[in-house]
Amino acid sequence: MLLAVDTSTPTLGLALYDGNRVHAEMIWQSRARHTVELAPSAERMLKQSGAAPTDLTGLAVTIGPGSFTSLRVGLAFIKGLALALKIPVVGIPSLDIVAAIQPPSELPLAAVLPAGRTRLAVCWYHYTENEWQFSGNMKVQTAQELSDEIHTASIICGEMTGEERQILSRKWKNAHLVSPAAGMRRPSVLAELGWKKLEAGAADDPVTLAPIYLHVNEVIPS
Repeated sequence: MLLAVDTSTPTLGLALYDGNRVHAEMIWQSRARHTVELAPSAERMLKQSGAAPTDLTGLAVTIGPGSFTSLRVGLAFIKGLALALKIPVVGIPSLDIVAAIQPPSELPLAAVLPAGRTRLAVCWYHYTENEWQFSGNMKVQTAQELSDEIHTASIICGEMTGEERQILSRKWKNAHLVSPAAGMRRPSVLAELGWKKLEAGAADDPVTLAPIYLHVNEVIPS
């Protein structure tokens, strides 16, 4: 059984997955209490599912982009479990989760999440070889800056405020906004992505696994 942990933003997520079904999934908003809430929530979810830490065979964790402190909390928790239980771990980029749940399309897709100070972390994807694949650059920008970049029909999905959605919706001819529910980062999707990577033998070293941090005006090429 695999435990998935997402602490990229104030929206936290946990899931238990065995390759055939999702045994449990939790998503909640935390007010800067990730350190206090994460471990007890994981323990409670395992107990409610009739499982124990020793039943875990793998771990998946988001590696960003996201909040500096939030990402560190999730990674520290997962690394501790991986080393204590001697089980493999895999890191998944946070926005791959948002993109993975979207239906196939010929349109380019921008996945976003809060980056602090009214800015968004933005990753562009194209659908090819039966999956959404990262393309272009990963960067931090405002909703208005993202809107100014959109000149052709594009899908926009992810975690946005009402004001950010309003700014992007002004380009209604080209900016096709996914609903808030359909754009949520689902820890069960993280679990499935992690499970596939572990099955493919693509485990990460828990000691060297590091988060992706983005800063204003910083661009990470694909």
